[in-house]
Amino acid sequence: MSTCCCKNNECQPKREAWVIGEIETPAGKVPILGTRLTFHDVLGALKVRFAIGRHTYTVQPGLYAIGKPTAESPVFVSANYKLSFDHLRYALGGTDGWVMVLDTQGINVWCAAGKGTFGTEEIVNRVQQTKLDQVVTHRKLIVPQLGAPGVSAPEVARQCGFSVVYGPVRAEDIPFFLENNFTAIPEMRRVRFALRDRIAVIPVELIIWFKQALILAAVLALLSGFSRDGYSLAHAPHAFGLVFAAWLTGGAIVPMLLPFIPGHAFSLKGVWAGLLLWVMLGSANLMGTAPLIELGWGMLITAIVSFMALNFTGTSTYTSMSGVKKEMKIAIPLQLVAVLCGTVLIVLGGLS
Repeated sequence: MSTCCCKNNECQPKREAWVIGEIETPAGKVPILGTRLTFHDVLGALKVRFAIGRHTYTVQPGLYAIGKPTAESPVFVSANYKLSFDHLRYALGGTDGWVMVLDTQGINVWCAAGKGTFGTEEIVNRVQQTKLDQVVTHRKLIVPQLGAPGVSAPEVARQCGFSVVYGPVRAEDIPFFLENNFTAIPEMRRVRFALRDRIAVIPVELIIWFKQALILAAVLALLSGFSRDGYSLAHAPHAFGLVFAAWLTGGAIVPMLLPFIPGHAFSLKGVWAGLLLWVMLGSANLMGTAPLIELGWGMLITAIVSFMALNFTGTSTYTSMSGVKKEMKIAIPLQLVAVLCGTVLIVLGGLS
C-alpha cells in the first residue's frame, strides 16, 4: 500500500512503482497504472506463493486509470490483493479503461466473495467514495465472474445506479470479451482448476501446515519410544519420515493427481491416497513389524493425507462455500478420531 515520506516538513504519499502518472477527472486526479510487470512484481508474486507476506500483499483501494481512458471507457472492478490486481492490469495492456479496486482486506476475488468483503456493499461504497458517476457517463461495471457469489446486481443498481456485467473467469480473456461487445463465450464462463492452478497453490499449503506437521511428528516420535524393554528414541526418525511422507502426499501429490483420484469430496480423495501410501510403505516394510503399530500408522497416515487434501476445498473452485463447510463438519471429526486411535495403537503396539 502507499506509504508516506516526509520532505521539507510536508508529508506526501509515496508513488508506487506501478503508478506511471496521473489523469485529471471531474472527481479529481486519478493514478495511471502501468501494465508491464516488473521484476519486483514477479518476485512479490513468488513470495506470496510461498506464504511470505501473504496477508499484507495489498494495494490502496480506489480508482485507477489504464491507458488514456475517457468518460465512455469501461470500468473494471478488482480486489486489493495485489496478485489479483497485477493479473488484471497486465491483461489490460493496450486497453483504455478504469479500474475500481475494492477493499477486500487483501483477499483474492473468489475467496473475498465467499467471505463477503468483495460484495454489494463494498462496490456501492467504492462507487460513492470515488465519485465514479462524475468520472464516467455510462453506468456499467465489469465485475469478475468469480466475484458473483458476493454481489447482488439488482441491489448494486438500486443503491448506486450502476449495472453489473460479469466478465470472463480469467483476466487474460478480457480483450476478447471487450471486442465481443461485453459477451463471453461459454468456454470463458467455465471455471477450471487445471494442473497449473493446482500446482500454484501447493507451496503455500505445504508451508502453512509445516509447523503443525512438525509438532505432530515430534509428539509421535516421543510416544513411539515406549516399549516393553523401556524407552528409546531409536524410532524417532521413522516417525518423522512417515508424518512428512503423509504431509507431502496430501499437500502435493493429491492436488496434482486430483482429477484421477476417485470421489467428489477432497477429504475422500485424500483417504484413497492415504490408503495407497499405507500399502506402498507397508510393502516396503516401512510401517513397523508389530500389527498394532502398522495399523496405527496406517490410520494416522490416512488421516493426515485426508486433512491436507481437505484444505484444497478452500483454494479451488470445485465446491461452493456451503459444500466446503459441510465437508469440514463431517471430515474433521473423523480425521481427529483416526489420529487419536492411531496414536493409541502405536503406543499399545510398542508395549505389547
